[in-house]
Amino acid sequence: MQTTLSPEFKDTPIGREAEAILRKCVHCGFCTATCPTYQLLGDELDGPRGRIYLIKQVFEGAAPTRDTQLHLDRCLTCRNCETTCPSGVQYGHLVDLGRQVVEERVPRPPAEARLRRWLRWGLGSPLFGPAMRVGQSVRGLLPAALRAKVPERRPAGAWPTRTHARKVLLLAGCVQPSMAPNINAATARVLDAAGIQCVLARGQGCCGAVKFHLADAEGGLKQMRANIDAWWPHIERAPQQGGAEAIVINASGCGAMVKDYGHLLREDARYAAKAARVSELARDLSELLPDIAPALRGRLRPPEGTLAWHAPCTLQHALKLRGTVEPQLAALGLPVRPAAEEAHLCCGSAGTYSVLQPVLAAQLRERKLGHLLGASAAERPAAILSANIGCITHLQAGTDVPVRHWVELLDEALA
Repeated sequence: MQTTLSPEFKDTPIGREAEAILRKCVHCGFCTATCPTYQLLGDELDGPRGRIYLIKQVFEGAAPTRDTQLHLDRCLTCRNCETTCPSGVQYGHLVDLGRQVVEERVPRPPAEARLRRWLRWGLGSPLFGPAMRVGQSVRGLLPAALRAKVPERRPAGAWPTRTHARKVLLLAGCVQPSMAPNINAATARVLDAAGIQCVLARGQGCCGAVKFHLADAEGGLKQMRANIDAWWPHIERAPQQGGAEAIVINASGCGAMVKDYGHLLREDARYAAKAARVSELARDLSELLPDIAPALRGRLRPPEGTLAWHAPCTLQHALKLRGTVEPQLAALGLPVRPAAEEAHLCCGSAGTYSVLQPVLAAQLRERKLGHLLGASAAERPAAILSANIGCITHLQAGTDVPVRHWVELLDEALA
């Protein structure tokens, strides 16, 4: 793709990055075949190729409009198009750059702007936990739309107290400790059973994804730097001296962001090297399965019934871990069944997308659940497993079949 950047962006870091990505695109359109919003809407501008043209026009000097903003807003950032693209176009990075520029130039309606400000501030706020507990205490009285965002309260259980020579840092996350505290506790118990200790570093917080993907790049980068500062004392020490051998993330959306720290902070003289090291150490929890399986094998009592598996987009397309979890769980006695069709497509959660684009998100959820639940009662699973808190909460709002993180089932099988 030929580009002629406007003087405003030419020879700037954002312009150089956007131009390098744009020039990889060969207009082939393979991406449209796997884009969830294009599948639903059938509009070229609601597919990756159309959005790439819109972003190109903005960087070449065209004034973005409210329609430009709308088409970029409708993108789930699922990055399915990156898996499909034969040219290696880094669409996820490009759409973030485009959104940042458009956000600065196109004012939003007041109600829409307020909702986005609330999401940027509220989801990472210390007040989120207390607010969630209040919501859970009156869940039955909440309107259906709000109740869908407030999961039923489940106890976390005991955190392991043993110490081990092998240690990993665990990203607690911003909303997960309040919405589903058992996921972190189950992670700690499973790794403890395999002789690995989980450490929660003081001062860590949100991975930065919420703010960054809502066009608050500087706010997201600030959260990334805070996490690096919290983790660095544990990283500086060698594992033989009690340091952490990895940073483990059990929410694939957060894992995709932490893996990107090195890229996003590459221009920061103070943090570039540290961010690159953090990205090297970041591991999705599933990446530890081959290492811990020998210690767990023979100690599990598998649950009864069929287990359906929903692989989050961030696991498949951002972390490139498609098809890796299923055989590992099966080897441990937890066979899972992927969606009958369209296992590669997004469920509609996509971070804050289910709040900002509820109609499209609900359509994608029903489509996904149709493939996960089966066509008959005999095919109905006992539970749906996934690997990201957003997907788990979003899918659970559409079915009475329990939706759990796979590590919770593994923890229960051990108990």
